[in-house]
Amino acid sequence: MQLTEHFNLSEFVRSDTASRLGIDNSINDPEIITNIRNLCERVLEPLRAYAGCPIIINSGYRCPQLNAAVGGSRRSQHMKGEACDIRVTDEATGDCWYSWMKEHLPYDQLIKERSQKSSGSIWIHVSLSINTRPTP
Repeated sequence: MQLTEHFNLSEFVRSDTASRLGIDNSINDPEIITNIRNLCERVLEPLRAYAGCPIIINSGYRCPQLNAAVGGSRRSQHMKGEACDIRVTDEATGDCWYSWMKEHLPYDQLIKERSQKSSGSIWIHVSLSINTRPTP
């Protein structure tokens, strides 16, 4: 299902952990799809226009079972379709995107994170409720 010009629902339900553990991470609730579309329209599409390149979702929607498997918060906005983790290629890109998002986009949470594993991968966690007011 195409949500916006550059984002498809499949990007938000894909999960290596779910595949490995046999967890069905599909979405049956239209409200969750509405929330993901809101995130795409208000955060991800503007970021893509700014960055001028594809935005890769590391982790989008998480059903409760998947959220527990990855150690997510019991109140995680990932389970409502209100959050995603965006892959960042390097520290400089992460800093640039994070700063731009902080100044120009609405969000509930905006966190630049780094894996504690040897890979040291970097991502930006962003969440946005449909009720969050636009940035002035």
